[in-house]
Amino acid sequence: MNKEEALQLLDEYIKTDTLISHCLTVGAIMKELAEKLNEDSEKWEIAGILHDLDYELTKNNPDIHAIKTVEILDDLVDQEVKDAILAHNEKKKVEKDMEIALYAADQLSGLIIAAVLVRPDKDISGLSVKSLKKKFKDKAFARGVERDKINEITQLGISIEDFFELAIKGISKIKDELNLDSYS
Repeated sequence: MNKEEALQLLDEYIKTDTLISHCLTVGAIMKELAEKLNEDSEKWEIAGILHDLDYELTKNNPDIHAIKTVEILDDLVDQEVKDAILAHNEKKKVEKDMEIALYAADQLSGLIIAAVLVRPDKDISGLSVKSLKKKFKDKAFARGVERDKINEITQLGISIEDFFELAIKGISKIKDELNLDSYS
């Protein structure tokens, strides 16, 4: 599967603009992480893009979230991608690098989007690592973000600051594809 095919699946299964933006931002973060770790950046980006493919289908039955995505993907992606998707929703133990990355990137995406939305210009380009770190430490900001999951990135030898910098860089590259107005 290539990125274009992943985006077609996303368009087929997800109708909510905010969820599409979330999936795209997680994909962008995963791509940057893969490049940093000398991994397959397209494969990691695809895992990020597709990680919540079943979200709208399973919102009334969250116990099968991620499991349904793996069923949908069947033989379209390899087991490493499927395992990362399962691990991001704790349907399997988080063990391998891609699994750790997706587990952390999923949560960081929410923190970054929240940080961008409170900016007057809603532009990620001006978001600094220092500002994001301050929001990360403020537990009242973006309460739904599980900060302990973001911290798991350190298992890959990446500091929180470097993770924030990579994520901001990755999302900045796709900012024109995001519909941030749909969040208001």
